[in-house]
Amino acid sequence: MKDHQLRALLQVAEQGSIRGASRELHLSQSALTKALRELEADLGAELLVRSYKGVEFTPAGQALLIRARLALATLDKARDEVRWLCGDTSIKVTVGVTPTIAATALPRVLNEFDRAHPDAALTLVEGMLTNVMPGLLEGRIDFAIVAVEPDQLPYEIVFEPLARILAEPAARIGHPLLKANTWSQMAEARWVLSLGTGSLAQQLLVWLEEQGIILSRQVVKCDSPTLMTELMRRTDLVGFGPRILFEDPLSGAGLAHFESLPAFPSITLGMLKLRGVPLNSGAQRLATLFSRHIKPLSL
Repeated sequence: MKDHQLRALLQVAEQGSIRGASRELHLSQSALTKALRELEADLGAELLVRSYKGVEFTPAGQALLIRARLALATLDKARDEVRWLCGDTSIKVTVGVTPTIAATALPRVLNEFDRAHPDAALTLVEGMLTNVMPGLLEGRIDFAIVAVEPDQLPYEIVFEPLARILAEPAARIGHPLLKANTWSQMAEARWVLSLGTGSLAQQLLVWLEEQGIILSRQVVKCDSPTLMTELMRRTDLVGFGPRILFEDPLSGAGLAHFESLPAFPSITLGMLKLRGVPLNSGAQRLATLFSRHIKPLSL
């Protein structure tokens, strides 16, 4: 497998056609088709099929796409690292960050990182687990700071715990269930939750089921923290998340705690990285800063 063959494959996937991929790569359609055929011959497998619907990937093609994205992202990071070692300071770093950190440690981390790497190109991705996992597995995200259940993570992901924090439900000020003192009373609430594997909400549901409590009303599924918070503020939907986020005067504005409920077990906030893939110098520096400023948040 060669670099240009894999890039041709990825462009076909992103553009949805041979014509679009060839235009993006500034190649003739015949040259791009030749690269794909050579790749198929090297692997001994058909990777894509052209039909009146466009280009469709075979199971073998789908499997290769996932690995190809990671391989090319790793090579691009290696090029950036070499350029940085040779004096080019414009290194690229992409990080997934949970809103909890955005409201606490992130400003201090960014101030210190900017002083050390003023020319770095930094990209921040909203750090819900469902958002960051594909990016980590494909190499588009260097690392992520999230609250997660480590046992539910795939083998390819390494988890470094940084802090134990509290999680709790929250709702709009004046919500009729705010005086609830048992979790069984909360079963009648209408919830808005992010239910990805390993998420806080998934941990909540498992914990409730262990106590024989099943939510009786349909859950509104939402993977956007901003949208979730606005729904909690403006409707009777009940959300669930880190206490430190709901206590923040800005992100927690208009929200109230369920003061009388028994406490939910503390959760782990930590760093996710791809197993066996080293961070570039800029990403490693940023990861160190996150670790330093997050650990004091622990209970």
